[in-house]
Amino acid sequence: MEAKSSWGVRLVTGLLYLNGRLPLKCHRRRARFVAWLMRSVLHYRTDVVMANLARSFPEKKYDELRDIRDRFYLHFAETLTEMCWFAGCKGPKGRKRLIDSQVVRLTNPEEFNRLAAGAKQLVVLHSHMGNWELMGGIRQYFGDVKPDILADGIAVTYLPLHNSFWDKVIANIRTMPVKDEGFDGYVSADHILRYAILHRHDKFVYIFNTDQYPYRGDGAMTVESFLNQPTRTMTGAAALACRLDMAVCYLRFLRKEDGNYSWTIVPLADHAGGMDPEEIMRQYYRLLEEDLKQQPWNYLWTHKRWK
Repeated sequence: MEAKSSWGVRLVTGLLYLNGRLPLKCHRRRARFVAWLMRSVLHYRTDVVMANLARSFPEKKYDELRDIRDRFYLHFAETLTEMCWFAGCKGPKGRKRLIDSQVVRLTNPEEFNRLAAGAKQLVVLHSHMGNWELMGGIRQYFGDVKPDILADGIAVTYLPLHNSFWDKVIANIRTMPVKDEGFDGYVSADHILRYAILHRHDKFVYIFNTDQYPYRGDGAMTVESFLNQPTRTMTGAAALACRLDMAVCYLRFLRKEDGNYSWTIVPLADHAGGMDPEEIMRQYYRLLEEDLKQQPWNYLWTHKRWK
């Protein structure tokens, strides 16, 4: 059974790779059909989306919320079709493809250099803004970052899917540009503490998606007001930074007018040792709220963020 599953994973990954070889603009054109299908035919979580938007932006009228909803479904569809394109970014040619596409670019590498040079390790906190599925190309987005800062390693945390077959397929896609380099930094959130302790003497960058609803009771807190409502969130990433005295930053992930994305590093702590993890998370949510007011459609509104 395991052999059949492994064969199936390779088959699906291979098909996605072949499909991903099409130009990025072709995938983005497909997104309009996919958005219409999810919103108007399948009605995929449309009630959740509208409820989330209404609670988050009570000052907006229904027509405004509906416009945000429609723009969100296009954004959501683009994240999926861009992920399909990303599946074609394999090996050296794939890495060059990422660089040439300019799909994601860091706007202030000097700030990243400063933070990473001042601390042994750096924690990057990001959210479900932009296209989080493109994180596997991180080395190609950093532009003028000093090479030695990324020399030892980068780790990107993830939450495993319940379906083991699709969990393996998604893992293959997310790490496609670096699979030939023996990349071992795709780390389950359940194992990240052990991984970080093992690499505590290395120059390392940790990437955490930190806006999920807590999936365990421990390591959680309530942000008093995020988008006009109390919000439960995890503190694990901030707690790890405080425990190991890492630098911490917020990753601003916005979509540009040309359809590509910009990353901007916003420092939260040069040295987090001795700080309160909950205060770091409050800073994080203040910045995230600012960005969502600027691009309210640029978020995963289908997620049941408030339970």
